[in-house]
Amino acid sequence: MKQYKTVNNLVGWITFIIAATVYCMTIEPTASFWDCPEFITTGYKLEVGHPPGAPFFMLVANLFSQFASDASTVAKMVNYMSALMSGACILFLFWTITHLVRKLVIRDENNITRGQLITVMGSGLVGALAYTFSDTFWFSAVEGEVYAFSSLFTAVVFWLILKWEDVADDPHSDRWLILIAYLTGLSIGVHLLNLLCLPAIVLVYYYKRVPNANAKGSLLALLASLILVGVVLYGIVPGIVKVGGWFELLFVNTLGMSFNSGVIVYIILLAGCLIWGIYESYTEKNKTRMALSFVLTIAMLGIPFYGHGTSSIVIGIIVIAALWLYLSPGLQAKIKEKYRVSARTLNTSLLCTMLIVIGYSSYALIVIRSTANTPMDQNSPEDIFTLGEYLGREQYGTRPLFYGPAFTSQVALDVKDGYCEPRISYNGTKFIRKEKADANEKDSYVEIPGRIEYEYAQNMLFPRMYSSAHTNQYYAWQDIKGNDVPYDKCGNMVMVNMPTQWENIKFFFSYQLNWMYWRYFMWNFAGRQNDLQGSGEIEHGNWITGIDFIDNWLLGDQTLLPQELKDNKGHNVFYCLPLLLGIIGLLWQAYRGQKGIQQFWVVFFLFFMTGIAIVLYLNQTPSQPRERDYAYAGSFYAFAIWIGMGVAGIVRLLQDYAKMKELPASVIVSAVCLLVPIQMASQTWDDHDRSDRYLARDFGQNYLMSMQESGNPIIYTNGDNDTFPLWYNQETEGFRTDARTCNLSYLQTDWYIDQMKRPAYDSPSLPITWDRMEYVEGTNEYVPIQPDYKKSIDALYAEAEKQALNGNPEALVNVKKEFGDNPYELKNILKYWVRNKNQDLKVIPTDSIVIKVDKEAVRRSGMLIPGDSIPEYMHIKLLDPSGKPKRALYKSELMMLEMLAEANWERPIYIAVTVGAENQLGMSNHFIQEGLAYRFTPFNTDETGVKIDTEKMYDNLMNKFKFGGIDKKGIYIDENAMRMCHSHRRIFSQLIQQLMREGKKDKAKAALDYAEKMIPAYNVSYDWQNGAAQMAEAYYQLGETAKADTIMKALANKAVEYLTWYMSLDENHFAISAREFEYHWAVLDAEVKIMQKYNSKLAEIYEPKVEELYTMYVDRRKQ
Repeated sequence: MKQYKTVNNLVGWITFIIAATVYCMTIEPTASFWDCPEFITTGYKLEVGHPPGAPFFMLVANLFSQFASDASTVAKMVNYMSALMSGACILFLFWTITHLVRKLVIRDENNITRGQLITVMGSGLVGALAYTFSDTFWFSAVEGEVYAFSSLFTAVVFWLILKWEDVADDPHSDRWLILIAYLTGLSIGVHLLNLLCLPAIVLVYYYKRVPNANAKGSLLALLASLILVGVVLYGIVPGIVKVGGWFELLFVNTLGMSFNSGVIVYIILLAGCLIWGIYESYTEKNKTRMALSFVLTIAMLGIPFYGHGTSSIVIGIIVIAALWLYLSPGLQAKIKEKYRVSARTLNTSLLCTMLIVIGYSSYALIVIRSTANTPMDQNSPEDIFTLGEYLGREQYGTRPLFYGPAFTSQVALDVKDGYCEPRISYNGTKFIRKEKADANEKDSYVEIPGRIEYEYAQNMLFPRMYSSAHTNQYYAWQDIKGNDVPYDKCGNMVMVNMPTQWENIKFFFSYQLNWMYWRYFMWNFAGRQNDLQGSGEIEHGNWITGIDFIDNWLLGDQTLLPQELKDNKGHNVFYCLPLLLGIIGLLWQAYRGQKGIQQFWVVFFLFFMTGIAIVLYLNQTPSQPRERDYAYAGSFYAFAIWIGMGVAGIVRLLQDYAKMKELPASVIVSAVCLLVPIQMASQTWDDHDRSDRYLARDFGQNYLMSMQESGNPIIYTNGDNDTFPLWYNQETEGFRTDARTCNLSYLQTDWYIDQMKRPAYDSPSLPITWDRMEYVEGTNEYVPIQPDYKKSIDALYAEAEKQALNGNPEALVNVKKEFGDNPYELKNILKYWVRNKNQDLKVIPTDSIVIKVDKEAVRRSGMLIPGDSIPEYMHIKLLDPSGKPKRALYKSELMMLEMLAEANWERPIYIAVTVGAENQLGMSNHFIQEGLAYRFTPFNTDETGVKIDTEKMYDNLMNKFKFGGIDKKGIYIDENAMRMCHSHRRIFSQLIQQLMREGKKDKAKAALDYAEKMIPAYNVSYDWQNGAAQMAEAYYQLGETAKADTIMKALANKAVEYLTWYMSLDENHFAISAREFEYHWAVLDAEVKIMQKYNSKLAEIYEPKVEELYTMYVDRRKQ
């Protein structure tokens, strides 16, 4: 056994070295896209990121950031942290597999044969390395995100319960359980996924403590484990905040003490209760005190108080009373021995609870740093109540799980006072700090209604299609006929078409389970078609096997795919070898006697809870902004255990059916099976190697460099990838700290407006003059637009002017004093209407706002002035993106208008080109582009025809922009990064077209050649949507026919390849792809017209193809 431990440790550490080396070699040397820049910044500066936060991740990331030589290498150090933690995860996976296989292979641990040793080590090595090179885990291992850290917690706690299993009968073995509890508490400060390990852990505990375990006992153990998950997730996590909030209200509102005084008292009392309970259960001096201390501790933790308001208190009292009754010495003496709760159980439970609380206490960091008003302080959780909202992810809303509306459901309506009103309810109440009228006023909290929830007239069980915003996508994914059900629309009965329960279930299986889980699973263990995120198309992001007849049957002839899809680095084929090994492993484990079937259920519930259970909980809508496979890494971890066991299973098969001896069978099988992870590595290396890639950092800098260097500019952003890279550059690397990044999706909240009103680094506060009471939560959330007020206002001013002409000037003075010189001017609308304390006047009295233009400020601003004149007024029509009148302006839009009015053109305001039209206030006709950002100007660019400042944009693109190393041949550019590359080529093409219009051909030629050099076609292929055709046109116009033909030929060939591929499909697949065929045919037709326009000889080649393919398509549609 000693020799076994030595070999096990040695091979385990070798596995760690292999995995850690691979990950360290392939890390991204700077921040990646999505949440990574934000997490790196929160670690480096200990700032507050998005809910529910990751305080323990922040602390460890901060430790690693101390090893950075300068700010530019901070991200690399945090990425190294992920790489090393992922390597450690592989180490514990190896030890987990060898532990489980050892239990099934080795009968006498004091007499281990070499064949058994090789079988066990081979199983561990193959399973661990297969997971090492799996797509999902490797992706998270090389970037600064929480998922690598979370996976390590999963691996460690699962290994620890197996470690406990070995020593469960030894004295003090419960220390392993207490360590698991501590790590569980710490893991809450990284990600909640680790809690899903608890069912598997409880099963290990049950099978060890009950030698004659049966199905009934196993089910009860699982039920207990789910209750345990609920106790932590819905008891301890929110309960501490809830009870702490009650103490805070008592000490602040009732006793008149300062903010957070009640929380301090609560923490002291909670610690005292925990220590008292542990002491009483350890000494066993008085059973009544022991029971009382335990019940009091549970109450102080808030575990019994489930729900909101009065109901939570009633539930809590009932649970506490029942618990006291059960633990009371009198009842404990009367019940059977097996139903009694021993002092050791109470002691261990309290120790585990205390360690969970200690681990969970890392959230104190969030409150402490929020109180310091860090530049990034999301949700501003600086007291116990805002911390509760932060932990509860209140800003993300809710989704129905077991019962609720479908996407066609209508809000229930009631008639009140003759009006038809929606039926609403409030999700409890919440407390916020009262805004003080003066500095001497005492601290206090005020109670306001909680989140508004609409009640729906039509509901269904297990609603999977519930989001009305995704109606078109539901119909695209599922053939929905539905049933008509009556709906009382305030006395008017109408019919509402509701999807049937069967259609609802089919969507669950086809999209949520198949597309959003099974597809990811098969990516990791069968193969992946490419890394293009699809929506069910047969050419984007499907799983494949590499076995031709299977793939061709599922997805059409893969040999006929367009060349760009064949060359996609995300194209990986494993020939289902990892999948087959895993199936062999799980079958071998399940049929290996009682011990084997018990192990199987342990691994299965780890697999289920970290996979399919998450699918059930997330209830995802179609058209997710990114692939979500990272959420299921724990499930793939469990399957990797079975992959390792597949080695032992094959060894057993060779022994039983080929009559091979154990030693040669174990050597041959281990050696051959090692080829599986080696083959996986050969496939996945190229699409996971991010070394020498600086895209997120450089593209973030390009947004910032698009702005003017003077004047402390402001840029509006909206999404993750046009916000977090900018924050990272400013907060971590100290780049363009004079500018301010303002996220419009946050600008609807009071806490974010607070932050924007504070200076940050070299940037002064944003020009917002509103008092906090004017934008505090619940105030000015939206202001209705009432253009019908114009008639009354115009009549009022006309009458006042008439009276002034008749000798009564006071009438006009009074009107202007009430509504301003021009009642439709932005400053007057904000001052006299929106910010008016009279609720009846809180409207926008016009659908067309004007801004008086300070011409001298415009001249000083540095913006491009088209022509010779500056308009007297800027006109803003309040229209939505479809051109229809807006009904209201929301707080974020009011803040944008406020800043526009107060900046007075001297502080440049920009909006990122990636911000959608719905967030542009209908002002796109006042934008002038200077790079990756549009500048707000007073000019109507539709009238001037000047939409690009070519001098600034040329300087930015040619001299200031960086391109992240995408000019390096062979660099891996994933789909999300590729979209950003397309954006850069597109803005080059826009600049070039404008330069050609202005007759600046030399600059246009220089920009063309530079774009080709920095965004080369061998890494970023030409595409109709990324500006390539416009670049070709420019080359034609410059007389560079050969270069233009090269681009047009590549574009046309791509279109022809796609069209040929679609035509090769069978009828079912072709019907699915008809829309894509029509798109590519239209593209090819447009490309041929460009060739004809410039008399290219290519037209003679491709024009017949257009006609031929169209004829083929029409004929096929007739069939």
